[in-house]
Amino acid sequence: MQQIKISSSPLVTSRLIYGCMRIAGDNSCSDRDKGKQAIRAAIDAGYNHFDHADIYAGGQSELLFGEVLKESPYLRDELIITSKAGIRPFSDALPDAPTRYDFSRQYLLDSVDGILQRLGIDCLDMFLLHRPDYLFDAQEVADTFNELKQKGKVKYFGVSNFKPSQVSLLQSALPEPLLVNQVEINIHNIDSLLDGSLDQCQQQGLTPVAWCPLGGVAYPAWGNTFSGEDERRISEEFARQAKKYECEPWHIMLAWLLKHPANICPIIGSTTPERIVSAKKALELEYSREDWYRLLEARNGQAVP
Repeated sequence: MQQIKISSSPLVTSRLIYGCMRIAGDNSCSDRDKGKQAIRAAIDAGYNHFDHADIYAGGQSELLFGEVLKESPYLRDELIITSKAGIRPFSDALPDAPTRYDFSRQYLLDSVDGILQRLGIDCLDMFLLHRPDYLFDAQEVADTFNELKQKGKVKYFGVSNFKPSQVSLLQSALPEPLLVNQVEINIHNIDSLLDGSLDQCQQQGLTPVAWCPLGGVAYPAWGNTFSGEDERRISEEFARQAKKYECEPWHIMLAWLLKHPANICPIIGSTTPERIVSAKKALELEYSREDWYRLLEARNGQAVP
């Protein structure tokens, strides 16, 4: 597995990151066993970076991963473990409160404690703010990050789903650089190409991590607005390129992301061992600039201006 350095840190990540959102399944014994098999298949395939969030399966995904670490304690020192928090879902404690974002000091401190407890570890390699809290106070977050670091609970920090202005605002209050911005990038959603997110990553040395990279190819995209004609045109181009490169269409999508000079790290979230291993084929493709633009053209329905 190819590896790259994460931003300015000493952390070296596998170019493909394993996403743990679905590893607990419906939390049945069979699904949990399947999730453990997926984790071990990813490790055997060379993935060393595992992405979590406190809300994945209501915390069950972290608990399951913690069981794997308990069964094989030596793995902890070999892996990069990332988790996210800041989305505050329904709670019996406040039944009338809406789902909301919360970067307040105590909520983030409690969230990290919960993550560490579920994973059964003492320290996270990276902690990310899951989605921007419109009410966040940059200095309060900076002070909270410093407290988490001073207590030895988090080594490095990053963000997820932040726009460039939000990254800049938070960074202005921090003594150390943020390491990553995790954003949705796929054939349907190319906002990060257009809103300056990937430009900022290159300029400031952040590592972009792509969630839902296969949306619209291997599974439906979130908020899909493509017409039937759009889908047909895109599918035909994927098929043409897959034939040319002797791979599957979803490998082409990964290669398209990997081609970008910002060094995007796609998250692979499949729980099928064969698919987890197969994703590495995208790293082997000598994907051309011309095909990159052909796929963009098919996606947009017109040539670039």
